[in-house]
Amino acid sequence: MSKLKALPSRLTSLRPGLGSFPPIERTRDEDRMLHAPWRKLYKTARWRALRMVILTRDMFTCQWPGCGFMTADTSQLVVDHKRQHHGDEVLFWDERNLQCLCAPCHNSRKQRAERAQRH
Repeated sequence: MSKLKALPSRLTSLRPGLGSFPPIERTRDEDRMLHAPWRKLYKTARWRALRMVILTRDMFTCQWPGCGFMTADTSQLVVDHKRQHHGDEVLFWDERNLQCLCAPCHNSRKQRAERAQRH
């Protein structure tokens, strides 16, 4: 039986700058929103319980007009604030201000609609 020879490496190192993505440029408002103190509210047991109440109330169905996506997989659903709360805790916890959206509707349609309102 013959010995296996080591194969020559066909991999080369990347030139500097090719192996990384350019930094994401955010507006000041977007940066402020990412680090807003109220974001910690989403990590509380109270929010997790309220989220389940809203998902159950909306029967695990996306409330975006014309969508109607339904799933028991809660990782695919987002409990969304109809009106942005911007740290107003009363508005944050108001069940009437919350709705179930599927992740695609929340991450595209809803975000696009909110951006359009700001401009």
